[in-house]
Amino acid sequence: MKTKKWMFCLGAILAFILALNKPVYAFIPSEDQIVKPDKVTWQKDQDQPAFDLWGRTFSHKEAHNLMQTAKGRELLSPKNGAVKIDQALLDLGRKSFYEETFGNEVFLSDILGAFNGPLTIENFQKAIKELNGKGTTNLQVELAETVTIGGKTYKKGTKVDTGFDVVKGSNEVLGLPIVKSEGKLKVGLSCVACHATVDPINQKVIEGAVNTDANFGLLLALGTNTAAYFARTEIASLKDYVKNLEKTVVTSEGKKEPLPDSKALEAAVDESVIKWPKGNFDITSDFISNPTQIPDSFTLGDHPYSWSGFAMAGPFKGLSTLNNAVHAQGSDLTTIAEASQALFGIDKEVYLGTILQNAANPKYRFDPAKGKKPSEFFAQVDPTPDAPGVNNAITLPSYPRSSLISPNGLIVSSPGTNVEEQNNGMSAFQNTLVPPKTPIKITDEEKQLGKQVFANGSCISCHAGRFYTNNQIISVKKIGTEPTRAIGLRKVGEFLTDPVIYSPDTPVPVPKGSLLLKVPTQGLDPGQINLAFGIGNTMGGYKVPSLIGLYWSAPYLHDGGVAVGANTKSELGIEGTLNKSILPDPYNSLRALVDKNLRNQVIKANQSAESLRKSNVTGEGHEYWVDASTGFSQQEQDALIKYLLTLK
Repeated sequence: MKTKKWMFCLGAILAFILALNKPVYAFIPSEDQIVKPDKVTWQKDQDQPAFDLWGRTFSHKEAHNLMQTAKGRELLSPKNGAVKIDQALLDLGRKSFYEETFGNEVFLSDILGAFNGPLTIENFQKAIKELNGKGTTNLQVELAETVTIGGKTYKKGTKVDTGFDVVKGSNEVLGLPIVKSEGKLKVGLSCVACHATVDPINQKVIEGAVNTDANFGLLLALGTNTAAYFARTEIASLKDYVKNLEKTVVTSEGKKEPLPDSKALEAAVDESVIKWPKGNFDITSDFISNPTQIPDSFTLGDHPYSWSGFAMAGPFKGLSTLNNAVHAQGSDLTTIAEASQALFGIDKEVYLGTILQNAANPKYRFDPAKGKKPSEFFAQVDPTPDAPGVNNAITLPSYPRSSLISPNGLIVSSPGTNVEEQNNGMSAFQNTLVPPKTPIKITDEEKQLGKQVFANGSCISCHAGRFYTNNQIISVKKIGTEPTRAIGLRKVGEFLTDPVIYSPDTPVPVPKGSLLLKVPTQGLDPGQINLAFGIGNTMGGYKVPSLIGLYWSAPYLHDGGVAVGANTKSELGIEGTLNKSILPDPYNSLRALVDKNLRNQVIKANQSAESLRKSNVTGEGHEYWVDASTGFSQQEQDALIKYLLTLK
């Protein structure tokens, strides 16, 4: 009996120790907490893939036949790059989609200090408690202190829009796992913070829909060390913020260079990011504030991925590359320190010193007076010493060079999994997501008319096929939309090298001598690669998105600038909708995409807001009108809009 009690106590102690470094609050909805999606013809069991081989899928029947031969077994072997898609992978993908942070809570909480300032974990929890079990699409959180940003004062006690969602009956924020580590609570981000939302009517989760009002700009601006994001804002040169020439670091070449003044840089970065529209995020370190609208996760058939289509190689037609990019580089800016000289002309010691000199957690705060280089200091406190940066990742042989499968030469993978297994799982899971039925009512006659207008209006020339995309990247010169994002990855593109990756059955940590595979790229068009990264003689381009799930992804265009609310007279543009805490209406916003007169009003409204001008959000371009100017009637325009909003 005593032995059993001792064993029980030991197990409890071990469980507690393990919990210290695992998400302790990560919401994963039950089946009855999800809005049931529509069933579609391409989702039949026999159509479900059993293997992915560098983006080529094999059905169960095809795989079964191939496995009968030695050549087939070799083809579908992980040693050849094949990824088996089974229920275990889908389950891992869903779990990762909801709760996996890959350790980004360290950068978000300990370095950036997103929850160490006026927004606190305690006040998030207080806001949830005040819901009394109700759900919300916009958790309003009380500020714990007064702060002034960009000349505007936010007073203590004021409730601000976070845009984060809470499901009815839950006590966690969707996509914000709370991790207990180093004796304290830290907040990280998972995929669903952006790529799912709560239905405002039944307060259930709509998996794959855009979190249209996620207020990331505010979240970052209220952090105590937002200066860590300086490369994604309007900071022309760090030298402009140097005030103390004695506050120096020793560079990689042994020279002394001063660090920028942390308070001055912080104020400038805060002023820039707080102007980001809700539902937008900037992942390009190009020293331009050009946040891009969050995309939906109805991903099947929507390749190449991301706004420019840069994620085009590797498993699942590049979707795993996109998933990796979001976590490997997007949520941890320390990872590109080794490449900062090539990318920005900033020595890695100056780059790291700038990011860490005002870190929220004293453990990660760099002090040049102590005589160490920033890289030496960082190596002592880095929670993942076997990988660059603070996230859980493995280093590819190409690091720090970028490649078509990794913009920073890293692949996020948690210890105990296989290389890229979680990314591949999320890709497989995302490809099963389909949008739920919309509230739009359409008759058979309207559907047929809308389909006809879709063809007559030349929409089908780009948005063709089963998923309403030709899977091409269109030159920004042709599409005519706001140009800065089209070249946002130019420096990354100029730093590209041949893509290689460990076989998908390689365990993490990666053993020495593990098998490396060359990622096939011979089927990719070099011209499309140039457009995706804005390199060569191009000014970049934007991928043609799938039109499935349009109802759940308003507002429209890559900058999210085409927004109209329920009131088409007063709720125009981002300024008249999201900037006033009004959600864009999908029907009216889509009308503005195809109606020249309404679009001009939207563009004018966007131009009136200094915050949108500074964030390069216009709503311009994609001038393919279906209105009186091109000979279409109001009836035809309405039929087209209904048709598009009900595609599945």
